Amino acid sequence: MWLINVHTLELEYFMGQNTPPYAILSHTWEDEEVTYQDMRQLTPDTGTRNKQGFAKIRETCRLAASDGLRYAWVDTCCIDKSSSAELTEAINSMYRWYEDAAVCYAYLSDFDDSADETALAASRWFTRGWTLQELIAPENVTFWSRNWVKLGDKWDLNDCLHTITNIPARLLRGTSIVSDYSIACRMSWAARRETTRVEDTAYCLLGLFNINMSLLYGEGSNAFYRL
Repeated sequence: MWLINVHTLELEYFMGQNTPPYAILSHTWEDEEVTYQDMRQLTPDTGTRNKQGFAKIRETCRLAASDGLRYAWVDTCCIDKSSSAELTEAINSMYRWYEDAAVCYAYLSDFDDSADETALAASRWFTRGWTLQELIAPENVTFWSRNWVKLGDKWDLNDCLHTITNIPARLLRGTSIVSDYSIACRMSWAARRETTRVEDTAYCLLGLFNINMSLLYGEGSNAFYRL
């Protein structure tokens, strides 16, 4: 997997047991996201640092460094999406990568830290398909407002998260595991979530069902039937 060195902002590649501890970002995609190609060509003279999405990378690296970590993973720029083989491997590995992370920073770009906790439910983060596994898989998830003010962690916000997502509080606390719950139950957690691409409604659930599957973008809703 590709990881960002939080001190140099360079991408470095690791495999298997050689992978160092890392932080991971959970967020919703927006305009001007930074790509893998952008990061490989990153210099003080390129326009990458002016992209809106670069701020998320910079803040993720800052938080990781403050947590004593040298590396961070951000999906926008740590996957070479021009390679179908790398994209397939990444999506099939995604749940494990979040599960293995030392900490996951959930960035709610549309949530004001001055708002009441009950207003969390309105955040777009809770409506997206990919963020479901990003909430469940990591043991340590901390939530951050649009201004990067810490809102709490998965334990502090347990009751609120359960109310918003209908995911059992025991699972969010880590006192039960995903396989304790039926397929129908797991599927219900994703029922109201959306993805930009139709195929991703299936692909974003691979980890929750412990399935590996080839990716066929263009197959439309057939991806869900294959799942």
